[in-house]
Amino acid sequence: MKNPAIAGLMACVAAALAPAPLPAQVFSLSKDQMIELTAANPFERFADGRPKVPDALIERTRELSAEEVFAVLPKEGFRNQYAGDFRVLHPDLKLAGRAFTLQFMPLRPDLEGLVNDHAKAAGLGRLFNQTAIDMLQPGDVLVVDLFGQEEGGTIVGDNLFYYIMKTTKNGGLVVDGAIRDLEGISHMPMPAYVRGVHPSPIGNVIITGVNVPVRIGKATVLPGDLVFGDAEGVYFIPPALVQKVVDNADEVHIHDEWTRKKFDEGKYKSAEIYGSPKDPALKKEYEEYLKKRLEEIRKDRPQ
Repeated sequence: MKNPAIAGLMACVAAALAPAPLPAQVFSLSKDQMIELTAANPFERFADGRPKVPDALIERTRELSAEEVFAVLPKEGFRNQYAGDFRVLHPDLKLAGRAFTLQFMPLRPDLEGLVNDHAKAAGLGRLFNQTAIDMLQPGDVLVVDLFGQEEGGTIVGDNLFYYIMKTTKNGGLVVDGAIRDLEGISHMPMPAYVRGVHPSPIGNVIITGVNVPVRIGKATVLPGDLVFGDAEGVYFIPPALVQKVVDNADEVHIHDEWTRKKFDEGKYKSAEIYGSPKDPALKKEYEEYLKKRLEEIRKDRPQ
């Protein structure tokens, strides 16, 4: 069976290299290509085909930790969805939203001319960082592959950071690159993960993809992934696994709750309780507690 991700990329490349390509196909996916690329998505989609993880699940994700996401994704075969070693601007704020991806490469004049010719044909004019920023929706997280660039790799300063914060309703920013105007940005309450800070404006780079697969560190990100970040780093969760991740987190929270209650009793060694109770009576007690608490926390909660 054809791999949908590879098929989508091949289709995009074919469109770019065809003698008479559709406008803008050199830097974006058609709706059909987006749907094929994200075929496992179980949710609604934006008009361009990008997956739209429900708001209720985004809010539930804010309760997670990176370890709780890690408990699910590698078991499902997704071992390259975490990126760390960021400068975290607001470590006390959880990041949760839908990935809007933007890809840059070092400037090459002949490629720049082709990209901008196609952008003009699509009615977009010359491509700038603001071209993509102005496409953002509420709940989006702008995920930018700037190949780790600092000087000239500054995707936004304080004004555009403020615009993103207002447009996405505090969605967020993840950039494998830099920002500028840190003094102004540091007071704005939107989660942001950056590699560095530099006073230079963005330059000597070119946009090569809007809402296409991108690489952030060692993670592969698709448009519409649920982006989750805490003080440790960022996870990019495929839409098809979001429900499983948040449901599993409910059980983890309850397990931790029960474990600490038993520790508080002061009657047990840690090995008797954690990670799983050894005594059959305690195991039964835990299973009954788990069932009761799951019913309580999931009652009338939007899924």
